[in-house]
Amino acid sequence: MDLYEKIKELAAQKHTSIRKIEEHLGYGNGTIRRWNKNKPNYDKIQAVAKYFNVSVDYLLGNEELKKTNKPVDLKKVISEKKPTSWDDPRIDWNEWVSFDGEPISDDVKKILFAIYGDKLTD
Repeated sequence: MDLYEKIKELAAQKHTSIRKIEEHLGYGNGTIRRWNKNKPNYDKIQAVAKYFNVSVDYLLGNEELKKTNKPVDLKKVISEKKPTSWDDPRIDWNEWVSFDGEPISDDVKKILFAIYGDKLTD
């Protein structure tokens, strides 16, 4: 499976589109699609790997996907970013929290911020 096909598969698992990934990463429309013919630079592959929480080697076909169920300390993640509101652009909620593999709703994000928000002041 080539790089583009692997990204397409990961996008399907995350219930998102290639276009949404490109928008999220600031890439032009069709950028990732062209990777099935042209080789992207390492920084772009690395950004996609980070988006999916996989290694660059996995995307390039050099290793198998290793899934871990490593616990995430929600308070620590939020406090490192020091957000000012639940929709602060410095927080990529989808990067570290989901429910049954699906992105959480804005309502849940607001609730989580309300729970941990008071812990964020120095």
